[in-house]
Amino acid sequence: MSLARVFDLLARIYLKGSVPRFLGLGVASLLAIMAISARADSLQGFELLRSDDGFYLGFNASFELSPTVEAALQKGLALSFVAEAQVFRERWYWRDQRVSRVSRSWRLYYQPLTRQYRVHFGGANFSFDNLVEALAMVQQVSQWKVAEASEISSSGQYYLQLTYQLDTSALSRPLQIGVGGQPDWALLIQKTYKLPVFQPTVTD
Repeated sequence: MSLARVFDLLARIYLKGSVPRFLGLGVASLLAIMAISARADSLQGFELLRSDDGFYLGFNASFELSPTVEAALQKGLALSFVAEAQVFRERWYWRDQRVSRVSRSWRLYYQPLTRQYRVHFGGANFSFDNLVEALAMVQQVSQWKVAEASEISSSGQYYLQLTYQLDTSALSRPLQIGVGGQPDWALLIQKTYKLPVFQPTVTD
């Protein structure tokens, strides 16, 4: 039986009130976990390129907004997405040393008067006729410099930790309380990747 089928059956039982009270909380928690798992959010086209001046990251965050989040967006609620990349140097004698930390953010909102979606990124605003095009800009990252060459030693071992998420902390306090723990708002994608040894080009 598929995960989606199991989730559907449990949801039906829970909504009908057929679950004993002492099991209700456990079933509700299980449904939340399964809902997050069923979304299958992922990173596609992930690439980490090395150049003489550092490392550059590219990826596509593959996800779909839940109907609840999309409805909130249509009603005028702005959504914030944040990507954070951290580079660590491995150390056997102490905890790993963080040598670089960079982040970028996007703010997506809908304008009912013009019926357009807008994305604020890098100090500029971009307009789109539909949500698919607007999300494409939010999801796609290319040529993002995550570490300088001076921060990476050819004798060390390094790895990258990447996090991409829907930042609910950017919502107003009452909304944060309202959406806290709800699987519809739980968008979090993480990846750890080992960096190739950095060897700068030597010129005469």
